[in-house]
Amino acid sequence: MATDWPFDDQNDGPGEGLGNAVEYSVSELSFALKRTVEDTYGYVRVRGELGRVSTPASGHVYLDLKDDKAVINGVIWKGVAGRLRIRPEQGLEVIVTGKLTTFPGQSKYQIVIDSMEPAGIGALMALLEERRKMLAAEGLFDDARKKPLPYLPRVIGVVTSPTGAVIRDILHRLADRFPSHVVVWPVRVQGETSGAEVAAAIDGFNALEPLGPVSRPDIIIVARGGGSLEDLWGFNDEAVVRAAARSDIPLISAVGHETDWTLIDHAADERAPTPTAAAERAVPVRSELVGMVDDLGVRKARALWRHLEQAKQGLRSAGRGLPRLTDLLALPRQKFDAASQRIEQALIANTRILRSRCERAASQLTPRPLDRLVEQKRQLCQQATDRSARAVARHVERARSRFGSQAKLLDTLSYQSVLKRGFALVRKADGRMVRTVENAPDGATLTVEFHDGTVGVHVTGAGPVPPRPRPAGRKPPAPDDPQSSLF
Repeated sequence: MATDWPFDDQNDGPGEGLGNAVEYSVSELSFALKRTVEDTYGYVRVRGELGRVSTPASGHVYLDLKDDKAVINGVIWKGVAGRLRIRPEQGLEVIVTGKLTTFPGQSKYQIVIDSMEPAGIGALMALLEERRKMLAAEGLFDDARKKPLPYLPRVIGVVTSPTGAVIRDILHRLADRFPSHVVVWPVRVQGETSGAEVAAAIDGFNALEPLGPVSRPDIIIVARGGGSLEDLWGFNDEAVVRAAARSDIPLISAVGHETDWTLIDHAADERAPTPTAAAERAVPVRSELVGMVDDLGVRKARALWRHLEQAKQGLRSAGRGLPRLTDLLALPRQKFDAASQRIEQALIANTRILRSRCERAASQLTPRPLDRLVEQKRQLCQQATDRSARAVARHVERARSRFGSQAKLLDTLSYQSVLKRGFALVRKADGRMVRTVENAPDGATLTVEFHDGTVGVHVTGAGPVPPRPRPAGRKPPAPDDPQSSLF
């Protein structure tokens, strides 16, 4: 394959024979190297250990593939990452297939990975055992934290693929044993995103409100059919184990067949060997439950009948030991007859005694003490009456004096006294007083009140107020006279 090269192959080094060498730009040289690497190697299959693994928000996966002597950068595009059978994790030994290329922007070469598989079961088992020990050390697998399963759950939540045979087996088994309300949270049960989706489903069921639009389940079943270790690897995800451990709802793990074990089986409250067995452990057999209830009802009725029979026999036995009614009433009847005979004589004797006491008391009674008491009360009443009359007279006199003073003051302050001195009160037709010339326009009808009557007037013109004539012999005060009259 011919490749442009800036050096002459017949010279010993880059320092000789460069006079006719082709001049490249940085971009031309970078893309020439990119084409050379891609054309020379194409698709390759590489085995190594995963070093740094990062997944930014774009969804692409960037990683390092290394051995004890070298490191190759790798990238898995978002569409390919969702189809991988295993999730890339640091420390996992894998075999990848992809196209070798370069990244001209940073002068690096990398492998664009199209497929990834573990480098043997031993590598996955070693990683699985290491993760199991770490989670067990945190107490996530302790039996003390496992919750008992409810005997008869009202709602059952199932985390599985909605299109597989697992959900059909679970629904069929529940219908046979005890028809229940089932809520399915659809997830992928295989692939790189399987673990994250299962963990989100467990947390989502726990976040539901008991009385919300979607009923919160009383028990959760995480189920998947059988498969290889790589197929079940999503249920060994650390996020899945932690979600199962912190679930407040009891959880049954039914992943794979009876011989398949995953880490969620250790964290779940109970493990079922198959999804069908999980449905059997979630609910009892309805017919058996109805039969048991009927049997308990029969046993209860028999026990109640036996209890009543025993009480009836005990009552009969106790009745035979009681005396007859006539015997119980004989002595009280005799006492009553004797008392009836004595009561008439006792009443007559008691009446005589009371009569004699009244006669003795009547002989000692005279009206004189009563007359004296009545006379004393009469005198006290008369004295009180006299004192009250005098007090009322004094109060009336003081009130009359105050009333006279107030009447004089009222007469002095009344405008009637002012009218008697020659003044008049001018009102409009509506009764309002006229105080100034402005309030008496031309043509207005007014009422003039004197001290001895009222007359009506009609205003025909208004002019300045004429000066009041002064008495004869009195000179007008000087303008500067401080003692000038106020009038």
